[in-house]
Amino acid sequence: MKKLTLIFAALTLLIAPITVANAQAKIAHIEFQKLISEMPEVVSAQKELKKLEESYTSEMENTYKEFQTKAQNYAADAANQTEITNQARQKELETMQQNIQQYQQTVSQELQKKSVEMMRPLIEKAKASIDKISAELGFEFVLDSSTGGSVLTAKGKDLMAEVKKDLGF
Repeated sequence: MKKLTLIFAALTLLIAPITVANAQAKIAHIEFQKLISEMPEVVSAQKELKKLEESYTSEMENTYKEFQTKAQNYAADAANQTEITNQARQKELETMQQNIQQYQQTVSQELQKKSVEMMRPLIEKAKASIDKISAELGFEFVLDSSTGGSVLTAKGKDLMAEVKKDLGF
């Protein structure tokens, strides 16, 4: 009976590490933010957004210069005008200023909306590639090792090169 117990204990000790090794998940990591920032499509999208932003900025600057010129002209001519005219001019300047602020908010929202609209398919493309490569290489989990990501250590397989190759860059 003792021999049987010893044999059973020995077999358990031999089989346990194999079972534990097979139960461990294969984990890889990738710096998702770095991948996204290096995608050629993202670089061109950022250039397009920059051009759009510069266009809006130019429009806002021109409008603001017009406002400043009008305000200076009205201030210089205020002594020669009636109180009613000066009040109407003041009201006009206030309305212009409100319109400028509203336009700035609209531009900010438009740029943000355009950015999301342009980036969403590119992010989905990158995620699909990560899914494909991780499945091909047999990884069950891929962690984001970007700064602020949810990785404590990045000693697993880095999929950056394979995903870049799959995406064509």
